[in-house]
Amino acid sequence: MPLSVWGYLSEYEKERNDILEAVDSVFRSGQLILGDSVRSFEREFAAYHGVPHCVGVDNGTNALVLGLRALGIGPGDEVITVSNTAAPTVVAIEAVGARAVFVDVHRDTYLMDVGQVEAAITPRTACLLPVHLYGQCVDMEPLMAIAARHGLPVLEDCAQAHGATYRGRVAGSMGRAAAFSFYPTKVLGAYGDGGATLSGDAEVDARLRRLRYYGMEDTYYVVETPGHNSRLDEVQAEILRRKLTRLDDYTARRRAIAARYAEAFSGTALLTPRVAPGNTHVYYVYVVRHPERDAIIAALKRQDILLNISYPWPVHIQSGFAHLGYGEGALPVTEELAGQIFSLPMYPSLTDAEQERVIDAIHGVLAEL
Repeated sequence: MPLSVWGYLSEYEKERNDILEAVDSVFRSGQLILGDSVRSFEREFAAYHGVPHCVGVDNGTNALVLGLRALGIGPGDEVITVSNTAAPTVVAIEAVGARAVFVDVHRDTYLMDVGQVEAAITPRTACLLPVHLYGQCVDMEPLMAIAARHGLPVLEDCAQAHGATYRGRVAGSMGRAAAFSFYPTKVLGAYGDGGATLSGDAEVDARLRRLRYYGMEDTYYVVETPGHNSRLDEVQAEILRRKLTRLDDYTARRRAIAARYAEAFSGTALLTPRVAPGNTHVYYVYVVRHPERDAIIAALKRQDILLNISYPWPVHIQSGFAHLGYGEGALPVTEELAGQIFSLPMYPSLTDAEQERVIDAIHGVLAEL
């Protein structure tokens, strides 16, 4: 059987009984929309992050969209973020009518270069949107200082950083709001789509709750502000509740796998991830670099080991975002990385034998390059 970067099926076999029990418990409860499972998950997820408020929504993209809207971001505004991210980060900015403004990333961590942010601020700048990419956090202390100087809210994109920490604080607990995805492959993944937006601000939380429910408050019939139908499903919430109790175990296993990769490839031309100072990395994906990336991927595919590229085409050079006015050469580090980075298999149910197979295969290819 081919070995891929995602471990959905092996995880399901390991946790199948608990997952099916969660589904059955919801169906038997008679509460299928915004019931006890969603409310309990919201409390527990907020508590895990040490913040008072969590609003469960239908996917990670809408977690960003509603987060931006709750912060008052809209047409004519600019949001500073990065191009080395999944397209939904920028899709969300576009969805509220704002414009994405990109800064480049660090060559060693692939994270937002906070040193470029202040120069990108204009009178139209309304929000800073750091992406905690691949499993570790952006350098938030100087970013929050910039935000404070300019009176700007920070919305953290935490889709790839469940459980990651920065100087002792959990990703999602530092900005005015934070958005999470529970797509099945995430560190904390559902069995379908799901998302959540966290906030320490009661006013932002109240707006989020209205926005995810058509804009209604306490009654189904009165719209206060036009919103969306963006509710987290009860079934996914109950599954996520149970998986949340295992989140620290998932991340511990991911770190053990990462440590083994790092040791195996030490001294080779394959560049393994660098953990930024003050960070704990949860390795949502294990991103490595090599100038002969495509040759390595092709060689491993012939051995039934399927690798992934996150991401081969930076957002700013994709045709769908040509209207933003960026072309090739605008973000040189991001573009350089896009030609060299790729991901090795990384998921808690990856066995030592499977990992050894990957390591041996890559060593064999590196010896021939």
